[in-house]
Amino acid sequence: MSIYHSPFFVRLWRFAGAFSVRTKIMGIVLALVLLLGVGITVQVRGVLTQALEQRLQEQSISVARDVAARATDMILINDLFSLHQLLIETQLNNPDVRYAFVTSQDGAVLVHTFGAGFPRDLLAVNPVTASDHHQTMLLQTDEGPVWDTAVPIFDGQAGVARVGLSEASMQATVAALTGQMLLTTVMVSAVGIAAATLLTWVVTRPIIELKQAAEAVGQGDFQQHVTPWAGDEIGELAEAFNVMTADLAQAEQERVERDQLRSQLLEKVITAQEDERRRIARELHDETGQSLTSLMVRLQMVNQQCPLPDIQEQLDGVRALVAQTLEGVHNLAVELRPSVLDDLGLAAALRRYVQDYQARYPVEVDLVVMGLEERLPPAVETAVYRIVQESLTNIARHAQAQTVSVLVERGHGRIRAIIEDDGVGFVEEVAGRNGRLGLYGMRERAELLNGSLTIESTPGQGTSIFIEVPL
Repeated sequence: MSIYHSPFFVRLWRFAGAFSVRTKIMGIVLALVLLLGVGITVQVRGVLTQALEQRLQEQSISVARDVAARATDMILINDLFSLHQLLIETQLNNPDVRYAFVTSQDGAVLVHTFGAGFPRDLLAVNPVTASDHHQTMLLQTDEGPVWDTAVPIFDGQAGVARVGLSEASMQATVAALTGQMLLTTVMVSAVGIAAATLLTWVVTRPIIELKQAAEAVGQGDFQQHVTPWAGDEIGELAEAFNVMTADLAQAEQERVERDQLRSQLLEKVITAQEDERRRIARELHDETGQSLTSLMVRLQMVNQQCPLPDIQEQLDGVRALVAQTLEGVHNLAVELRPSVLDDLGLAAALRRYVQDYQARYPVEVDLVVMGLEERLPPAVETAVYRIVQESLTNIARHAQAQTVSVLVERGHGRIRAIIEDDGVGFVEEVAGRNGRLGLYGMRERAELLNGSLTIESTPGQGTSIFIEVPL
């Protein structure tokens, strides 16, 4: 498995991705400053400590040898007072000297600088032989580390000089320098944060503008334009974004124009269709209907004038066929364009259509019409009537429904229609081609009037159609 797909890397990536770009940049700058400052501080502290320890060790040797050299004559003449003054002077001239003492050849302490009493256990540490040039050892005491140096006096014949240099001043110097460097790190971190803030503002401001413009474009505002801040990659991104929005605006304008043309064409097609339906319905009613009516009257006259029973029976059959044809022509004319829709309005036309519908199909229809006392615009009446007509026709052909409820109401500046059935239902995506065309035509009629048509259907649970058209 790749390291990039490991759970730890995925969790780390998600954690880092949860922060903003500004936080990431400021965090990186601050982390680098702190890492650099702390790293340099640790390194300098280590090097300085090592150098000061080396210097302190050399100083301890130098002071001890000086004491041993100057104490030789004093020991030989047994001038212990001058020897003690030598130790006191040495301690005063060297602030790092914690103690100094001189022992005789047999190990007895001749003089020392311990005012409260000489610590006897100090004699056992850091032994030195007559042949040694010196012997230096780091002692851990209650007052901190002490560099103890022992130097034989007169090749060990006059005794041993012991000097101890404390690391207190060295540690104070290292601590002071460390504090100054940490303070400098803090100050540099503050400057780094300020620089990171300025950097993030410079870097992220155009990105934020791009984000806001992209959100506006996502909501349909294609007039967004961002100003490139520089000629870098972000500036190139801004220019590419401006080109994209310009192309989107042009494409949107072309789409709107196409939609307008399509709406105009559709409106003209529907208007022409309704006009043609009206013309054909009128011709069927006026010409074909009158001709069939005249034919029935003449057949009645012939039937009365012809006394032969066989001829009368045939004439009755012909008259029945003509009457059936006349009824079919009448129904066809009503289907094409009901005159009651033009004369009395939508409510009367729906009631007439539901009455004829129940006579033709074994489906019980519950029609409720509210708020249609006044006439609606002709385009709205025609659209709602055709949608309800298409819906009921589809129910009769495909739904296998027993009951249908139709609600048409007017209120709040709009007209709503709800058609529900208890049929088998369907899934719109898998409906047949004719079914999709019918639904598409219904939706187009509603959208042509800035309305909406929603279909809710589940196989086996019936279908509900919701139409809403503003007035």
